[in-house]
Amino acid sequence: MQYYFHTLSNGLRLVHKHASGVVAHCGLTINAGSRDETPKEQGLAHFIEHLVFKGTSKRRAYQILSHMENVGGEINAYTSKEDTCIYASFMNMHYGRCLDLISDIVFSSVFPDKEIEKEKDVVIDEINSYKDNPGEQIFDDFDDIIFHGHPLGNNILGTPAHLRKFGKKHINSFITRNYLPSEMVISSVGKIDFARLVKLVERYFGHWPAGLRPNPRKPFVEYLPSQKFVKRRNHQVHCMVGNTAYHADHPKKTAMVLLNNILGGPGLNSRLNMGVREKYGFCYNLESHYQPYSDTGIFSIYMGTDSEHIDKTLNLVKRELTLLREKPLGSLQLKRAKQQLQGQVAISFESNLNEMLSIGKSLLMYDRIDTLEEINDKIQNLSALELQEVANEVFDQNRLSMLMFQPR
Repeated sequence: MQYYFHTLSNGLRLVHKHASGVVAHCGLTINAGSRDETPKEQGLAHFIEHLVFKGTSKRRAYQILSHMENVGGEINAYTSKEDTCIYASFMNMHYGRCLDLISDIVFSSVFPDKEIEKEKDVVIDEINSYKDNPGEQIFDDFDDIIFHGHPLGNNILGTPAHLRKFGKKHINSFITRNYLPSEMVISSVGKIDFARLVKLVERYFGHWPAGLRPNPRKPFVEYLPSQKFVKRRNHQVHCMVGNTAYHADHPKKTAMVLLNNILGGPGLNSRLNMGVREKYGFCYNLESHYQPYSDTGIFSIYMGTDSEHIDKTLNLVKRELTLLREKPLGSLQLKRAKQQLQGQVAISFESNLNEMLSIGKSLLMYDRIDTLEEINDKIQNLSALELQEVANEVFDQNRLSMLMFQPR
């Protein structure tokens, strides 16, 4: 596995991996997300992600949407707490077409007033749809509990009240502050000569002026555990418990990833799945998550169950957390857990699209990319005592917050 790197004079970075096959994947990841919004801008990063497809100085909306689709390609985008990504999948021969389009919509969008007003209704419908699903909304509401008063706690979609006030001046202000070549990475996985790819990137992105972000991100430093109970018109109880966790470049991050995988990761043999769902049948949805950010992170457990089972489910969850804090894994347990995580990582690397997105974010966040071999080594070198130490820090009962949606 070999990655190729290039940095433009304006600071934009490029990473490429050669892959056989006729389909390529390429994207632009921008170091700007919902945490970069001011209090009056909540939802603006995501709103801009919608609007960049609505017209540029040389293309109308239908031309943007058809540009890749006309040659069988696909273009998409997402916004997270810390980044925005616009990416495409296409046949190898259309690299130039893809890069031209992404450059155009990121740097030359004109944001027509009519499209701004129309898209407000679209995003408000998206927000309302989200509120209809308590199993999704609770994740955002729990972020607000963990990161209360900090931009990381804000919902990425924003609020209807904020959206209705947005105009072109708000959009241009956010872009001027955050859409800087030095805060961008182009990642590519496909069959193209790297020298040719560099020329294409220089052609479509090299002329954009360099710049520095005027204000550093506000760090998150003050976490206070809390509990909140909300009455809703639900059939089930939806509950989350969790704590702050390690940032993306923390030396204990890999241990936290493995520990989360053991506890409630995607495997059907996770402790929560085996000890609660399979053994007692209390929950259909029971899972744990670990999300690292640039300066902090969040660990959470989500469960959805009937009211009559919630107390028993919470006790069983707390029992699993206590076991991981008090009893180190045996050698066979640890070996199996490592093998499982290594296998999951290897499978994720089989998707060229996933790898393209992953290496772009990795280069943006860490200024490096770990190979599959390096990731495996980090996992393999973990000890049972390291995992126990992490469990005692993150699963400390006195530091756990809880949010519960209860049926009325």
